[in-house]
Amino acid sequence: MTSIAFLASLLIGCGNTASTTTTNNIDSTAALEEEKTADHKISEDKIKIAVIRNLPSDDHTKQFLDGAVSEGQALGYQVDTFISNGDDAKFQELVAQQIEKDYDGFIISHGKAEYSTEMLQPALNRGIKIVTFDTSFKDGVIPEGITSTAQDDYSLAKLSLDEIVARSANKPARVIKLWYGPGVPPLDRREEIYKQYEAEGKIETLELIGPSTLDDVQGEVSTRVSAILAKYPEGSVDAIWASWDEMAKGAYKALQDANRKDIKLISIDISNQDINLMTEQDSVWKATAAVDPRLIGMVNMRILAKKLKGEETPQTYDLAAHLIKQEDLNADTIMDTLKQVIPGWGESDAFNEPWMDELRSQNGK
Repeated sequence: MTSIAFLASLLIGCGNTASTTTTNNIDSTAALEEEKTADHKISEDKIKIAVIRNLPSDDHTKQFLDGAVSEGQALGYQVDTFISNGDDAKFQELVAQQIEKDYDGFIISHGKAEYSTEMLQPALNRGIKIVTFDTSFKDGVIPEGITSTAQDDYSLAKLSLDEIVARSANKPARVIKLWYGPGVPPLDRREEIYKQYEAEGKIETLELIGPSTLDDVQGEVSTRVSAILAKYPEGSVDAIWASWDEMAKGAYKALQDANRKDIKLISIDISNQDINLMTEQDSVWKATAAVDPRLIGMVNMRILAKKLKGEETPQTYDLAAHLIKQEDLNADTIMDTLKQVIPGWGESDAFNEPWMDELRSQNGK
């Protein structure tokens, strides 16, 4: 999560609601009255979308959902959101329930390879259009008709690890690694790059720390980092690499509590809370690599809109990553103003079409 996937926890509140929003309740959904026709005929003013995410309600999730909801509503759609808090069984049940409802399209986030193909086939059979984010499929084969999106996790890992190497006087850089997996697609992809940097002698892993579950990522990581810091005297650790910012927040607290100013914190993903911590006086949180999570939700909705319109869409799409350094940020920087200090942040015309602009205008957006 913009903002493990991934992972794990990564993610995920529904504070920014759609016309109907369901959070952590697999039995609650909008009451829908009309039967779906066999040809799945689309009417712009009656399109109904379900966004279903298999992560906790963290900052990254909230922003992702807000992006999907705001873009969908701007196009005149009804958008309902559901999260399963990283519970794979609940996630599959949520999807199965919504397949039986009158939805025209799905945005599916953080499904796993062992079940995603079988989980989504009934939806495809019904003519439901599907876009996925950070979702893996059986044998790596994306079912026909689905567009699979992701952050450019390889670039996210490279940007963050290059920053560790650049800021470390020691070669290899001595790193405490925060990671969760395997089984979380974005974190698994970031792990591939980490292993390359290890093999190339750019980094040396001193410790591997991660949460046992996604129930309390920050708290558990904070406790575990605190427990090992005494093993490493000042100057013996160059950096902590957090593959997901929920873990970074836990590590930051541990470092603050121990008054360890000698260890730099470099992460992946970003939120308003992260920015606040990065801009605190004498903060050790030096940089993070990220994709705007709100933009992810927006772009996924645009791709889905094109599918509903019968337009061509790619099988895969990766969203570009940015490196955000502590020195780039101002005291008043927030997610909404990050584009003022990070060129290109939160901006993309990807998959936008003139007819979408017309719908936004009609809906006053």
